[in-house]
Amino acid sequence: MTAEPVDTSVVEPTPSFWATVREAVRGAEGRDFTEGPIATALLLLAIPMVLEVALESVFAVVNVFWVNRLGAEAVAVVGLTEAMLSTIYALGMGLGIGATALVSRRIGAREPDGASRAAVQAILLGVVVAIPIAVIGSTNAAGLLRLMGAGPDVVAAGTGFTRIMFLGNASILLLFLINAIFRGAGDAAVAMRCLWIANVSNLILDPILIFGLGPIAPMGVKGAAVATTVGRGIGVLYQFYRLAGTDRRFVIERRHLKLDVGVIRSLVRLSSTGIIQILIGTTSWIGLVRIVASFGATAVAGYTVAIRIILFALLPSWGLSNAAATMVGQSLGAGKPQRGEAAVWRAGFLNLCFLGGFGVLLLLLAPWIVGIFSHDAGVVSLATAGLRVVSLGFPFYAYGMVLSQSFNGAGDTRTPTWLNVICFWLWEIPLAYFLAKVAGVGPLGVFIAITVAFSTLAVLSAVLFRRGAWKTKAL
Repeated sequence: MTAEPVDTSVVEPTPSFWATVREAVRGAEGRDFTEGPIATALLLLAIPMVLEVALESVFAVVNVFWVNRLGAEAVAVVGLTEAMLSTIYALGMGLGIGATALVSRRIGAREPDGASRAAVQAILLGVVVAIPIAVIGSTNAAGLLRLMGAGPDVVAAGTGFTRIMFLGNASILLLFLINAIFRGAGDAAVAMRCLWIANVSNLILDPILIFGLGPIAPMGVKGAAVATTVGRGIGVLYQFYRLAGTDRRFVIERRHLKLDVGVIRSLVRLSSTGIIQILIGTTSWIGLVRIVASFGATAVAGYTVAIRIILFALLPSWGLSNAAATMVGQSLGAGKPQRGEAAVWRAGFLNLCFLGGFGVLLLLLAPWIVGIFSHDAGVVSLATAGLRVVSLGFPFYAYGMVLSQSFNGAGDTRTPTWLNVICFWLWEIPLAYFLAKVAGVGPLGVFIAITVAFSTLAVLSAVLFRRGAWKTKAL
């Protein structure tokens, strides 16, 4: 898309790929990401981040796997509650954007004390946000299920599940938020291990609490909520254990455990925009589903299969994007904006290599891949065509995802938020409706709109990133 700036600080020999993978999984403690080979730094950050993102998706899959044995009502409860919890995920990710920006900037500036203060304030803010959600959600669990369209049987079976999940929402928020703190500090492997611990705990507890074991009475679908909440809670306890350790890039001490209004104000400013940014993306997908739904169940099924495959293909891209964000924040803190810029273009190129290759596979093997998920001719036909259309835009997505997240890493959360408004609300949804309904393209028009919108986002992001206003963003 553009030539990457030359970083004259890169003088060390680059280690082998597999040596880098081993170090990334083991943990790159002591690594200074503001020095040395950029490609190595990106891989050390991105590999555990990819595994972290993949592990987060395991929670819902495990729950549905076991709950499916309880019947359709139980599965519906999990699905409807997860839909409501998506707002909490957005809050956690939005708060994480602010935390990553502040912590990475302080670490890059060699200010571990400032990073400690930012981390503590972010956690306090997360707890404050979680309390009213717990109270409102748990006391109105049945009403919320009805609002989501649940029938009497589903409400009767699932009120307990929904109540427990809302009561335990702090474990969701803190797991997202504290992992964002670790990522900002460059401790991506620690964040990954937190998800490992939480997932293993959930895997063990789910069948025991749902179906019972020995003296433990079966709890049914409520057991899944308890298992998930406790599993995440164990992950959070491990996070606090690591934060209290003296082997981190920053150390939290008693003197940091007090309210810092200035830091809180910065976090609220960054995070509120980040939350809006994520919600814009989330609601745009809802709008697309609504357009597809007007063409019937087969169209929805084809769309759903295609989107799941696309999201799976994009998982590594999230890791590279988050790695670039950390590199940008730390480089700005170290007074090396040219290194941050070089890291972004390098991350975009690495992402291009991966997504470009995956896009070729989708173009060639789409029918076979879709056939793994469905044998319905109508579903396979639409999903195959949709995958091929979307894969054509993968080279643009490769840069767009990295560039968008890099603005966040610099603390410039407004730019990607406005770009999301323009590209998704004002461009993607109207274009999808026009192509699908007015131009007569049908549900395939929605996939065309997705490709056009994300490609537009990439181009606009590149133009604004090259202008360089993010380099002077004060936090």
